[in-house]
Amino acid sequence: MADLSSPSTVPVLEAREVSKFFPGVKALQDVSMRLEPGSIHALLGENGAGKSTLIKIITGVHRPDGGTLLLDGTPIELRGTRDATSRGIGVVHQERNLIPRFTVGENISLERLATHPLKTVDYQALNETARHWLGVLGLDIDPRTPVSQLSVAKMQLVEIAKALSLKSRVLLLDEPTASLTPHETVALFDLLRRLRDDGVSMLFVSHKLEEVQEICDRVTVLRDGRNACASQSMAGMGRHDLVRLMIGRSEQIANWPTRHFEKAPEALKLTGVSTALGHRDVDLTVRKGEIVGLYGLVGAGRTELAKCIMGAHPVTGGTVEVAGKPAKITTVADAIHRYRIGYVSEDRKQEGLVLIHTVLENAGITVWRRLANRLGLLTDGTVRRTVEPYIRKLEVRTPSLEQIVGNLSGGNQQKISVAKWLAAGIDVLIVDEPSVGIDIKTKAYLHELLRELSDSGTAILLITSDMPEMITLADRIVVMNDYRISGELENTRDYGRMSEGIMYLIHRVEAAE
Repeated sequence: MADLSSPSTVPVLEAREVSKFFPGVKALQDVSMRLEPGSIHALLGENGAGKSTLIKIITGVHRPDGGTLLLDGTPIELRGTRDATSRGIGVVHQERNLIPRFTVGENISLERLATHPLKTVDYQALNETARHWLGVLGLDIDPRTPVSQLSVAKMQLVEIAKALSLKSRVLLLDEPTASLTPHETVALFDLLRRLRDDGVSMLFVSHKLEEVQEICDRVTVLRDGRNACASQSMAGMGRHDLVRLMIGRSEQIANWPTRHFEKAPEALKLTGVSTALGHRDVDLTVRKGEIVGLYGLVGAGRTELAKCIMGAHPVTGGTVEVAGKPAKITTVADAIHRYRIGYVSEDRKQEGLVLIHTVLENAGITVWRRLANRLGLLTDGTVRRTVEPYIRKLEVRTPSLEQIVGNLSGGNQQKISVAKWLAAGIDVLIVDEPSVGIDIKTKAYLHELLRELSDSGTAILLITSDMPEMITLADRIVVMNDYRISGELENTRDYGRMSEGIMYLIHRVEAAE
């Protein structure tokens, strides 16, 4: 590896005093960063700090309004994403850029499919190439599988395989572990280290600071579109140092007492439930005011169970009870309006938001029916008064509530997808990967809001692949494996023992089989 401490090292990629302005917004102001050969460089900052804008400049999506990009010490002008790709700059975006109706193999080879208008596609070679790169990631996926049939986490891994297949010298990874379990993250990090040792330079964007400390050599921190630090060595930097650079103050750590709900009324109860998606004999109870964590590896069936509870797919056996009474949920509208169950989707882009509509319309969609008068009439002012406190509490960075949601950063979109359910005042809330793409300060606010929501009596079913988040929030943790419940644990908030207990339950079913 290159000597990263040497000032004479020519960076593979350098941003020198780069600026970018949008109408009414100074996204980047004189930002600098040096990406050294064979290194993993962290790019940190809160949502709206300018990380995504810098990545889009490096990948040719945007042109800078000031400053210079250099590749191997030579100034370059990128005229588009293909220009960046041709120069060996690859990217794995936080928002997946796969074509759902195409197969995994077709997506991985998308940039190389139509090299000549009269040349047919060699699908055998295409699928063999895909198998190679899927194998590098340890993924057992048939390349002929349509992407639409994959879980969000597997889509993320296919996106990484696609970027690797282009043999990029510079690889930009925007929240690559957001939908991965700890086990999958370990495997990914092993791969990234091998790539680094082979000379690939990587820019690693993540809100998980423990990952940054584990994998990264250097760090650049942005705050309000400016450098809080530029290309600083990670040696000697602790979590508190990174947090202070990102938010300008020390992190506030929640230390909530243990709660018990044995005598609380049942808000949601599944007994012997089977579903059209393959769940078998699922028993699960969430009591009023309780936060129950649902943990499992990718493919365990957690998100699929949530969608069956919401009426998106049929429950084929067993019983579902809401507030102690049998519930017949056949549509999502039933779940929301008849049984007051809300669902924060893990896939905000496809399921959680309407990207072409405004912040106000997205945040208010769950309260329209409740707020409308007897004639069915509703004013923006009425909706605004209901949703604005939650938009403000979550610190959504938007010029106004009339801003189109698709124009906001991914993190701010996630805040809105949470805010709409906080405003809805539902009795049961299913939260699926709530903090994906959310910065540290907002994540703490979100945790406080979920805790306050549960304190007010809302039952919460929490699905997250973030083990620290699970152990921070959940009162009780239920483990799922292979579409069945493997067991459950009372949460003692002892991270070491809880993580060991969870992994034991995950593998217990496999051992029994």
